[in-house]
Amino acid sequence: MLREIFTWWNGQTLGTRLWTYFYGIAAGEDNQGNKYFHNKKDTKRWVIYADEVESTCVNPEWNNWLRFTSKVRVSENKKYEWQKNHLSNQTGTVNAYDPENTNDNESSKKRNDDYIKWSP
Repeated sequence: MLREIFTWWNGQTLGTRLWTYFYGIAAGEDNQGNKYFHNKKDTKRWVIYADEVESTCVNPEWNNWLRFTSKVRVSENKKYEWQKNHLSNQTGTVNAYDPENTNDNESSKKRNDDYIKWSP
């Protein structure tokens, strides 16, 4: 409870908890456990993160709803089979994109070996 009062980076603050309790109407929850709310007139929308307070944890469909780009709630959205599941930002982790290590194809290595850099 003390972390909630004094720090915002550990989750919701006391003010957000009170605002959600008195004025928040639950809009839904995503697969990561983040909960989405709006007020009665739907003029304000916000998210309460499940774990880490990181904006990249919000998937694009909920992000559109939060930013008033879409009026359709995510539960009403149709998910196509070609759509991938959302991943948060992987920078700084072992899953981060590294073009040197992802080029495992032998033909691409062979293509790169025939190039000789010019030096005067």
